[in-house]
Amino acid sequence: MSENLKTIRELAEELGVSKKKIHYQVSKLDTDSIQRLDGTIYLGKSAISKIKSNMGYSKVSELDSLGIQNGRKLDSGLDTEKNKLLNEKSEQINYLKEQLIKKDGQLSIKDEQIKSLVEIQNQTQNLLDQQQRLALQDKQLLEEYKAEIKDLKALTMALHDDGEKKVTSDKQPEPENSTPKSQPKPKKWWRFGK
Repeated sequence: MSENLKTIRELAEELGVSKKKIHYQVSKLDTDSIQRLDGTIYLGKSAISKIKSNMGYSKVSELDSLGIQNGRKLDSGLDTEKNKLLNEKSEQINYLKEQLIKKDGQLSIKDEQIKSLVEIQNQTQNLLDQQQRLALQDKQLLEEYKAEIKDLKALTMALHDDGEKKVTSDKQPEPENSTPKSQPKPKKWWRFGK
C-alpha cells in the first residue's frame, strides 16, 4: 500500500472527529477515489482533500496564511480602536485639566474674597469695641458731671440758704393779713378745667 492512502479510522483520528462523520462524507464521494481491500476502505489524496473541504478543513498552509491575514486585520483593527480610545481619553483628560485650572482660579478668587471679608469683620469688630469703650467713657463722664452738678447745687443751696437767713433777718416781718395782691389766692384743683 502507498503512504498516500488512509483508512477511515486514521483520517478520523487525524481530524479529531468520529468515524461516522467520515463514513457520511465517504458516502457522498465517487467510488473512483475510494479503494477497497479486504473489506477495509482506503482513501486517496483526492478523496481526503474533498472530505476535508466538505468538513471545513483546509490545508495548514492555507490556514496559516488565512490566520496571518486575519491576525493582521485584527491587529490593525485593534490598533485603530486603541488609537481611537486613546484619543478620546486624552481629550477627556485635557477637558478635565482645563476644568481643574478653572476651578483652581475660582478657588483662589474665593480665598481672596474670604480674606477681605475676614479683614472687614476684624475692622468692624475693632470699631464696635471702640464705640463701646467710648460709650462707657461717656457714661462715666456723664455720671461724674451729674455728681458735680449735684454737689454744686448743694453748695449753691447752702450758700443761698445762708444768704436768705441774713437777708430775712435784715428785713422786717410781714404781717399775716397783707393785701391780696401780695399773697396769691389758692386755687382749687377741681376747678382747673373751667
